[in-house]
Amino acid sequence: MPSATPPRRWMVFLAFGLVYLFWGSTYLAIDIAVQTIPPPLMCALRYTIAGPVILAVCAMTGRKIFYSPRQIALACVVGLLLLMGGNLTLSYAELSVSTGLAALLIAVTPLWFLVLDSLLLGDHHISRRGKAGLALGVAGTFILFWPQLRVGALGHREFWASLSLLGGSFSWALGSVLSKRWQSGMDVFAATGWQITGAAAGNFLLALSLGDVSRAGWSLRSLGAVGYLVVCGSWIGYNSYIWLLKHVPTSKVSTYAYVNPVIAVILGWLILHERVDRYILAGSAVVVLSVILVTSAKVKGKTVSEELPAVEAAGD
Repeated sequence: MPSATPPRRWMVFLAFGLVYLFWGSTYLAIDIAVQTIPPPLMCALRYTIAGPVILAVCAMTGRKIFYSPRQIALACVVGLLLLMGGNLTLSYAELSVSTGLAALLIAVTPLWFLVLDSLLLGDHHISRRGKAGLALGVAGTFILFWPQLRVGALGHREFWASLSLLGGSFSWALGSVLSKRWQSGMDVFAATGWQITGAAAGNFLLALSLGDVSRAGWSLRSLGAVGYLVVCGSWIGYNSYIWLLKHVPTSKVSTYAYVNPVIAVILGWLILHERVDRYILAGSAVVVLSVILVTSAKVKGKTVSEELPAVEAAGD
């Protein structure tokens, strides 16, 4: 649940800026890292460093890190939904699709936010604007795939990778909404530490079961990308995201999903020389428009009308 005391406006703007900038660049870092390190092992390394360090810093600064087994277990479940269901899926998908296309497909996440927010956080009703946004999101995704569909060039791997991204975005949205519902009694940074640590354990178990350690290549380029993901993706970006979830309505937090693709497409074009054609530009414009419509749509419900006014001004 959002905090009763509105945060300072500059803190909200700073957190949004950090999420927009660093998460937009993590698509590129993930693409580089998984070229030699299998995705589960890469995620396990990233989160094993990031999670315990966050908990250690919390302990050294006097924050409470030990909670009931149930609270810690719920934090780990949230971490698995966000960082295995969401980020691990993305890491696998980037073996088959470009960083720009991956980011654009992830841009449907706010559509899941709207639906799950309605079901889990209150009796909300989607307005006509929201329904129009949902329809546009489907149309935008179709435009993105039209060149491959027209010539039959969408391969088996690309198709399933793209489909998995849609499932991963659902898992991410579910974890985000459950984080607001389950973890209101925990320190926000301690909760983040437990989420990441739980995801580290899950990824390590998967990596060991798949024999990823023997297949990994430890190039300086890949390890440098992992280091960037630890510092900028997890320590800075993820902490900022979880803090925003605690203080700002999810409809506003989810706007990161239509800013990140712009950064990802530009970086993919500049550094990896990925193709950007008129279909990607048109499809991305439609997806962005759909997400704006959905996240700006009014929702009707007792829970929203009572809870949002206290924090709405901080996110405007």
